[in-house]
Amino acid sequence: LKQVEVISKDGSRVPLSAFTDFVPGSAPLSVNHEGLFVSESISFALSEGVSLEQGVNAIEKSLAEISLPTNQIQTGFGGTAKLMQDSLAQQPWLILAALATMYIVLGMLYESYIHPITILSTLPSAGIGALLALMVMKEDFSVIALIGVFLLIGIVKKNAIMMVDYALIAERRDGLPPEEAIYQACLVRFRPIMMTTISAILGAVPLIVATGAGVEMRQPLGLTIVGGLLLSQVLTLYTTPVVYLYLDRFRQRYLAKRRERLSNHAA
Repeated sequence: LKQVEVISKDGSRVPLSAFTDFVPGSAPLSVNHEGLFVSESISFALSEGVSLEQGVNAIEKSLAEISLPTNQIQTGFGGTAKLMQDSLAQQPWLILAALATMYIVLGMLYESYIHPITILSTLPSAGIGALLALMVMKEDFSVIALIGVFLLIGIVKKNAIMMVDYALIAERRDGLPPEEAIYQACLVRFRPIMMTTISAILGAVPLIVATGAGVEMRQPLGLTIVGGLLLSQVLTLYTTPVVYLYLDRFRQRYLAKRRERLSNHAA
């Protein structure tokens, strides 16, 4: 380094030792930056049976206990952990988009603004059942659990679809009153509803009792399906006919008032 020369403003060569001192020491081979700030990466490995979300939560808890000065040190996750956090942040929007899509499709199928709500009314009980199952088994609501919720949405609403579909056909084609139509729908559709629900539960049980590698990903999926199906099956058989009749009466009152306004306007 003493032999290195630099060129001054007047073009002369000046040795580096003329204006610098050399001191042996330790220094990093490279300095990484995140934006305009110096950054350092710390990697971690997960123990067997620990999910990525559990590891992230443990690190965040430790950082909160350390109380780092936020005006000097900023922390954040990268790689797969960051992707997981971004996915969790988008969960409400994904669920809302799924509900809106189902409402539009069901509204076009039944040509009604009201009865899709009857079908969607079965979903809260399924969501509560899924969350209760995760809480009982002390599992976090991870991305895999969210996938289980989406599967649960498709499985649970078929109970109400079978009842509402039969009741609407009985009303429009056979001329039955709403009370008799939904009653007949419950009697006729009870067996297929129970068969499909039991088969779905039995198909998800192996995901819960499975062992070995990757079990931390399969168990939340099975828990959400089984927990949601059990609670929704018990409740929707009683609540769906009630919601159907309530919304149908609301629709009839609305149509009666609308006809009254039109007749008054015509007069």
